[in-house]
Amino acid sequence: MSATITSVLQEDRLFPPSPEFVKQANISGMAAYKALCDEAERDFEGFWARLAREHVYWRKPFTKALDESNAPFFRWFHDGQTNASYNCLDRHLATQPDKTALIFEADDGKVARVSYRELYHRVCRLANALKANGIRKGDRVIIYMPMSVEAVVAMQACARIAATHSVVFGGFSAKSIHERIIDAGTVAVITADGQMRGGKEIP
Repeated sequence: MSATITSVLQEDRLFPPSPEFVKQANISGMAAYKALCDEAERDFEGFWARLAREHVYWRKPFTKALDESNAPFFRWFHDGQTNASYNCLDRHLATQPDKTALIFEADDGKVARVSYRELYHRVCRLANALKANGIRKGDRVIIYMPMSVEAVVAMQACARIAATHSVVFGGFSAKSIHERIIDAGTVAVITADGQMRGGKEIP
């Protein structure tokens, strides 16, 4: 075959989605996409304010989307109050608690599906355990875990109690972890006793 790598630098084919997929999409087509772009270009502050009000739960609604009073340190939604975990989980419980929130495929190929309801309960349990161990708002927590449902639970639990979390690559050495704990002023590390990789258990 005489084709070179430059022959794949351009793709002219179109792959239209099915009508069923279009019906459930947030953006129904190029016209809707271009309309969003036009709206953002006309009034970007109003654009983000509208989306934030329509799609994000606010415990305390913001009064102004963008604060430019201390430029160049701009603040978005600075007088509003929300919770990332609530937005990910709680707001779905009233209408679709049994819908799958998370799909995880393990090293051995087994697939786990976790509903919003189950994920919510697991996150709340860990959040309460963190609080019981003295973790408070603004505390820094390192998550040193393999890719797993439990890692997602740990991230959500930290967000739920307003603790700052940092996900650290599970292959780092003890020395690298130690340096990150010191640098970040970490008060807790959430970890696992091992993981499966390539069919082997790695401590």
